[in-house]
Amino acid sequence: MVKRHYGIRTSRYKLIHFYYDTDEWELYDLQKDPEELNNVYNDPAYADVKKTMHQKLKETRKHYKDSDENDRKFLPRTKIR
Repeated sequence: MVKRHYGIRTSRYKLIHFYYDTDEWELYDLQKDPEELNNVYNDPAYADVKKTMHQKLKETRKHYKDSDENDRKFLPRTKIR
């Protein structure tokens, strides 16, 4: 079962954001790791790639009129006691 997510892919990299009941990011270098086994999101060597991919994702979401607000509307409701 795959958690709810969205992302963006180029010919070399894939950036994925998992949301709903989590807030996790994954970044893969598809040239070095085509099986997507090594998440390099927090690797300092990929800081510029991460920044670029976040910008591409932001632009794509804007183009399709998607936003973080759409992520939040699916959050589980908490019971108030």
